[in-house]
Amino acid sequence: MPPAKRKPTKSKNRFKNILRITRKLALWYFAVTIIWVILYRFVNPPLTWLMVQRGFERKFDGKEWKLEKDWRSFDELSNNLKYAAVAGEDANFMKHYGFDMKSIQKAYAKNKAGKPIRGGSTISQQTAKNVFLWPGRSYIRKAFEAYFTLLIELLWSKERILEVYLNVAEMGDGIYGAEAAMQEYFNKAATRLTKRRAALLIAVLPNPRKWTPAKPTPYIYYKQQLILRNMRTIGKIPFKQHQ
Repeated sequence: MPPAKRKPTKSKNRFKNILRITRKLALWYFAVTIIWVILYRFVNPPLTWLMVQRGFERKFDGKEWKLEKDWRSFDELSNNLKYAAVAGEDANFMKHYGFDMKSIQKAYAKNKAGKPIRGGSTISQQTAKNVFLWPGRSYIRKAFEAYFTLLIELLWSKERILEVYLNVAEMGDGIYGAEAAMQEYFNKAATRLTKRRAALLIAVLPNPRKWTPAKPTPYIYYKQQLILRNMRTIGKIPFKQHQ
């Protein structure tokens, strides 16, 4: 008689069930996130996690809820503002595919040498973080950031990435996007900006709740000059016009 077949043990069955559930969850995750990114290619993000968090922080501090934003399409935004953003935040924005390895290596070397901590995040990475993720620093969030950065680089145009970035970036206490910032600080529209004012607005982006373009510090003026110099170095950027 042939030997009797052994019945699968409970532990093996449990492992198979866990593996099957994990696969289903992974498929659902990829499907939902890809659809989400494709949706935001055409639909402007109404809110971000940071906007909601900042609103509650204000409430806990006894202040009124404040969320000022006014979306402007890529074609409506001043070219000076677009160039200043690239010159000040990500000079290789039009060339890379989401990650600027040279900037990352430079940032790592400076941080390792004990110099002031600085990041090597591109505009694409910052957009992915601002739109799809929560604030904070952790390896888990960085992994999600890399994933969403790849998705938006694959599914969005560079123009769409920059448009979203300039409309959702935190630019003051309860102020998001270039249009709201310009109205708040200068009572001007972001559709028409001088190079100097555009550079000044971008100069405060690393810490917009500490610095303000309305009252620039010597350091912000120094950064403004660096951005203006980079704008001249970069020259004209071949942006495509939206249809």
